[in-house]
Amino acid sequence: MSEWKARRFWKVADVRPAGDGWEVTLDGKPLRTPGKAALVLPTEALARAIADEWDAQGDLIAPLTMPLTRAANSAIERVTPQQAEVAAMLSDYASTDLLSYRAEGAGEGGLAARQSAGWDPLIDWAKARHDAPLAVTGGVIPVAQDPAALARLADAVAALDVFGLTALHDLVTLPGSLILGLAVIDGRIDATMAHALARLDEEFQAEQWGRDEEADAAAEARLEAMQNAERLWHLSRRTDVGARG
Repeated sequence: MSEWKARRFWKVADVRPAGDGWEVTLDGKPLRTPGKAALVLPTEALARAIADEWDAQGDLIAPLTMPLTRAANSAIERVTPQQAEVAAMLSDYASTDLLSYRAEGAGEGGLAARQSAGWDPLIDWAKARHDAPLAVTGGVIPVAQDPAALARLADAVAALDVFGLTALHDLVTLPGSLILGLAVIDGRIDATMAHALARLDEEFQAEQWGRDEEADAAAEARLEAMQNAERLWHLSRRTDVGARG
């Protein structure tokens, strides 16, 4: 038996105001989440980008080609009911942040040197931007972080709205670093750079032992997800209100 697939049932996708936000319409009917919740979006730009995803569908609906739609569904159905818990989970990454753990051993051009060159500027940025200095250590033995610094980073995360948290999720969990994620949404670096910085170890090993096709494919998938998250962040920003929403 062939697998059932949803078929396109609309002709035109459009957007219109909905309360203090925007909604996507399919032939004039509002798009809803899979759980039938109202899909109200914070900006017209995000609504139009999601409408474009639906307009681009062929005869068969391909959900994997609609990352913004899937992210918006997640923001409304999964993040909204547990906003504080999601913020706390993301904040916890700072206590074991990737950028705090360096390879042991010196040597010009070695992994430790590359980590220092790529990661130290972001450790310095976190200290200056969030008053959150993080300790750095060699090896994998846990290093204690200043609770006050962790609290200030947690405050920065908690200040985000549900769409901001949804965007930040992949920017933190995929590279394993809250600092990288916060640096992307602050405009300090972009998602492509964050992905490259998170993969210094993988690239170093590939240089030593050769590339692995499966690992490279997985890395490319993570990069695409991070770029989609960065796009969600920018499209969902409202200039007329504060961070929370």
